[in-house]
Amino acid sequence: MKKIVVFGAGNIGRSLIGQLFSRSGYEVVFVDIDDVIVDALNKRRRYRIEIKDAHPETIWVENVRAVHGRNAEKIAEEIATADIMATAVGSNNLPRIYGNIAKGLLRRRDLGGGSINIIICENVPHAAKIFREGLARHLPEDYPLDSLVGLVETSIGKMVPIMPEEKRREDPLLVYAEAYNVLIADKKGFKGGVPKVEGLEAKENMAAYVYRKLFIHNLGHAVTAYLGYITDPEMRYVWEAISHKDIRMAVEMAMWESGRALITEYPQEFSEENIREYINDLIRRFGNKALGDTIYRVGRDIPRKLGRNDRLIGALLLDARHGVPAPSTTLGAAAAIFFRAKDEKGNLYEKDRGFAEEAYPRGIDYILREICGLDPEKEKDIIREIKEAYKMLIKDRKSWPRWLNRKAQSLFS
Repeated sequence: MKKIVVFGAGNIGRSLIGQLFSRSGYEVVFVDIDDVIVDALNKRRRYRIEIKDAHPETIWVENVRAVHGRNAEKIAEEIATADIMATAVGSNNLPRIYGNIAKGLLRRRDLGGGSINIIICENVPHAAKIFREGLARHLPEDYPLDSLVGLVETSIGKMVPIMPEEKRREDPLLVYAEAYNVLIADKKGFKGGVPKVEGLEAKENMAAYVYRKLFIHNLGHAVTAYLGYITDPEMRYVWEAISHKDIRMAVEMAMWESGRALITEYPQEFSEENIREYINDLIRRFGNKALGDTIYRVGRDIPRKLGRNDRLIGALLLDARHGVPAPSTTLGAAAAIFFRAKDEKGNLYEKDRGFAEEAYPRGIDYILREICGLDPEKEKDIIREIKEAYKMLIKDRKSWPRWLNRKAQSLFS
């Protein structure tokens, strides 16, 4: 039986990677540092996914086990005999796993093992380059990294909400997820061919699909959350926000702003037809009431989501490069500055609390320069537009639909 070693037994690791590979006949070996998760996986050797969608379903993922992330020797043994690997630990946590992966690759070489592919499920642009640089620091200079290791970038579109606390206590392995079940991967990153796994879609131009995910899916999700919050701070769910007529209009506008820029950037991959299909499907999925996805989860981590290369500012830079007016994306970026949604216990996300206490009091110019990474000289047009939307929201947060309508009419009349 083939074996995949998956670093990260979290939501994406279990709901997507583990599920797809188990269903295709692989033994799934998770590597994680959560004692409860590791013990439960080893005890039960299976876990449950509850599909929250128009057609609810319970999926049992079988033939799984786990190794603790601090057991370097055991991890190395598993890598040495694996057929493929994957990571789903969060991009900030990648440096913590490079050492163990390197030990496993060296053990594999010593035992005469061949090349191996690592599917990087971290939703970050240039993931293969970042991963290669980090991994190389832990390997000897003479290790033939480029010939023995395939680094495969992905685009992860599956939405997995935060599990309610009481449900996590009842079953730490239970995952809620939507029905969407596709793993888009870089065809060129694989060595020795693409594995036959149902739901794995290999693409030739991976960058196009990474940016489609970031600047349409992630952007639309973020704008939904931020406009939902400023419209009604008591609004809790994403489905509530996207059901609001004005918010839905603004979200569709924002996604089409990026869509037009992406069609220009990648004309061989995208067209009006396939971008429309993608956006319409996302709007439907955002409105999935059964999923119970929260505005807090989707909007949290303001400093990251306002970063220069992330969903809001990155999209505005892409739009500007192709001359696409982007009033709705601009509004979303301005609204993010005011986002203060709280979790089920009434707490702000830690980094959002830091943003509110440290960055926000320093003013809009500081935020645009230090958080968004915008150059006051080179990107002054983007800065001017965000500041206009920001000042409008300072004056009257409820006036944004009228402001956006006026902006759209002036641009497209």
